[in-house]
Amino acid sequence: MKLSDKKVELASRGNKVVYADGDRIVKVFNSEKPVSDVFNEALNLARIEETGIRCPKVLEVSEVDGGWAIATENVPGTTLAKKVADDPKHEKKYMEQFVALQLEIHKHTSPLLQRQKDKYARMINGLECLDATTRYELLMRLDGMKPETAVCHGDFNPTNVIVGDDGKLYVCDWAHATQGCSEADAAMTYLLFALDDQKTADEYLDLYCAKADTPKQVVRHWLSIVAASELSRHRKVNEEFLMSWVDVADYQ
Repeated sequence: MKLSDKKVELASRGNKVVYADGDRIVKVFNSEKPVSDVFNEALNLARIEETGIRCPKVLEVSEVDGGWAIATENVPGTTLAKKVADDPKHEKKYMEQFVALQLEIHKHTSPLLQRQKDKYARMINGLECLDATTRYELLMRLDGMKPETAVCHGDFNPTNVIVGDDGKLYVCDWAHATQGCSEADAAMTYLLFALDDQKTADEYLDLYCAKADTPKQVVRHWLSIVAASELSRHRKVNEEFLMSWVDVADYQ
């Protein structure tokens, strides 16, 4: 894969740089990113596309400057996060659209996606910052959750929602997609909001539970598990905050 001289850098974080390059978006990973992870992300996106969920189409997976890259179609539009930032007085309207989209996603199934419980178990087992007792308690809590098969994004936040010029909403960045419990997906979204602003997180949870007719307690029951999984991603977030959610788990 070759990038043009007109490419524009959109984001740079962790082990990747994202470019807009004409009619495509190219996510370029460094050499430390396992090639299996790159192909798995592309496969996730292809499977999501097959469900009918609106998402950018995969165009190409190939090497770029010693690493690997995924090219997807460039959906004309802007992110929901930018919409909120540019028009804060309509934040409630955007939040309603955001929650409605997440609930729409949860109605879909994709039997070939990785199972959510398997993914979380692997992430928790790899956490060296937690002692064996805490990991065990988290795994026992995870094991006790009901097996479900809803499509879960795993990183659903306004930066991953594109408001298309056609008026439709599209969802990108399906690297963490699984089939599993919708309340776990909501817990992750709540946590991502809380890392930035607790008030917005609470507003999201109120709206999600009202629209889904789901008790808040069910979503909160997942918080220790999703906080531990977020720790395992080693992103530049407030680790002390995440550890506080892991620590408040009401273990039996």
